Amino acid sequence: MDAATKAPEVMGTFYPADPASLAAGVDRCIAAAPAWAMRPKAVVAPHAGHVFSGPIAGSAYRLLAPQRSTIRRVVILSPPHRMAVQGLAVHPASHWATPLGVLPVDRAAITKLLSLPFVAENPAPFTREHGIEVHLPFIQRALGDVAIIPLLVGQATPQQVAQALHLVWGGPETAIIISSDLSHYLGCDEARAKDIGTVAAIERLQREPIGAAEACGRHALYGLLERARALDMRATCLDYRNSGDTHGDKARVVGYASIAFEYAQQARLAEADRKLVFDIAQFMVRFGVEKGRKPSITWRALSPSMRAQRASFVTLTLNGALRGCIGSVSAHRPLHDDIAESAWKAAFGDPRFKPLTAEELPAVKVDVSILSQARPIPVQSEAELIAALDPDRDGLILRDGRHQALFLPHVWGGIPDPRVFVRALKRKAGLAPEHWSAETRAFRFSVESFGQSDTPDHPHLP
Repeated sequence: MDAATKAPEVMGTFYPADPASLAAGVDRCIAAAPAWAMRPKAVVAPHAGHVFSGPIAGSAYRLLAPQRSTIRRVVILSPPHRMAVQGLAVHPASHWATPLGVLPVDRAAITKLLSLPFVAENPAPFTREHGIEVHLPFIQRALGDVAIIPLLVGQATPQQVAQALHLVWGGPETAIIISSDLSHYLGCDEARAKDIGTVAAIERLQREPIGAAEACGRHALYGLLERARALDMRATCLDYRNSGDTHGDKARVVGYASIAFEYAQQARLAEADRKLVFDIAQFMVRFGVEKGRKPSITWRALSPSMRAQRASFVTLTLNGALRGCIGSVSAHRPLHDDIAESAWKAAFGDPRFKPLTAEELPAVKVDVSILSQARPIPVQSEAELIAALDPDRDGLILRDGRHQALFLPHVWGGIPDPRVFVRALKRKAGLAPEHWSAETRAFRFSVESFGQSDTPDHPHLP
């Protein structure tokens, strides 16, 4: 092995040194994971010894593996475990070795990163460091001979990490991996409760309440969340377990999660999940009409997409006219619960309509919209907002003090003029059409929509 190749540091401890055993173990972890219908751009995956976190990491790599012919380089961001790092550190090696072979480093990308004042070449913190190395065999088995961009992320701001990610983000040929475990050395039940809260925050693209006790790779994760909000992505937890579940003592465990990040405008629920969404919505409406009360539902065997934190709207139409439309502006509970609550309120809680009746039930049609996380539109006037809008694509939220209203993107079908669109939304919020103040805030979002009816022209106008 030449001096330009970084030798393995933790083989034989964090993973097997024997190539055949290593390959077989990694392959088992990947093969055992479900093949969910997602094509992530980025993933969060754990970095403990393979016997502890390998099965959870396998869930992330199972989704990257079908992109093997497309992905040609992988950016890996890990926290340092042996030495403090200010900013981001890169290693001078041109290649990294594992028992399965050698992976080239994208040195051109490293050179670009070194132009940033908070990125430095420093091999010292990579000594006996495992946070990057444990992922390399998974990369080799899932994606083959790709180039890598290995980065240690120490004390860096979210904006700095996001800036570094921006330089190497690339297109479909580049995958991003955030290497992080979750809580450390709590009891199994306490760890699970804490980690579920952390995962929910990540799915909502929120940094709070993720601190040092919640995720060791938090600084890299903050940067990815910054990018994810700016690029309108949605995050879905694929698998959560801890070391007590996989291999070890339940009295002191480490939490592990694999989380996929997709572009929201490209993400789609699997057909089985779409059917389940309709089944939930229709059941809530039918049960309410027939029984006069809200049902109690026991959920079993839900997919990651159905369990993920999502905001949704349910629209009911009757003979082509709006009959009810209620939903969540921002994600605050799992999709299955949000759909159930939105459907119930659309049928029985929309203040614009009387509760749905048994006579109306057979003809009612259901439409569902799953919202991405709302992103601020930095404008100072109505004219700037109108110019910034993307008709037919943008959902819009307006807030001003206690006034708030939302239009889903399909409202553009009935109000194609941006100026009329904005002023109609102001009226819905209880504001004068020409109103604008220093407190006025605008947010855009995208949706995944599907339904049983043709969308009404003016589904949200009073």
